[in-house]
Amino acid sequence: MNKAVEILLAEDNPADIKLTVRALQKTKLINSIRVVKDGEEALSYLRREAPYAAVDRPDLIILDLNLPKKSGHEVLVEIKADHMLKSIPVVILTSSDDERDISTTYSNGANCYITKPIDLQGFIEIVKSIDDFWFTIVKLPKGHWAL
Repeated sequence: MNKAVEILLAEDNPADIKLTVRALQKTKLINSIRVVKDGEEALSYLRREAPYAAVDRPDLIILDLNLPKKSGHEVLVEIKADHMLKSIPVVILTSSDDERDISTTYSNGANCYITKPIDLQGFIEIVKSIDDFWFTIVKLPKGHWAL
């Protein structure tokens, strides 16, 4: 049996959370999807701080830029500055199509940048393509907190 693919979704919009989780659950792979709703919670999860001391290392992070408490930009910078976290791929999935956001996130180490489609079917297709690309085509390091 395959090990579950661990995905951390950092998103504060309840509708986007529901759509993303539903789309990921329809993929071919066994996904374990954990949801955090703000930037501080995302970093606590990744650093395995209470109440997340026993969580598995995510294989992929899907990060919205417009998070409360700490923005997705700030979270990305902290992830990529941390030697235990920086190898985890970070997919930016956000409503912003601002060129400055795109440029800044790539400069800060994002692995890809996707603007959320407005229509439901487009959103579901984008999420499925994230899963297909990162877990079917790309080779990722497996579940080590320190590499």
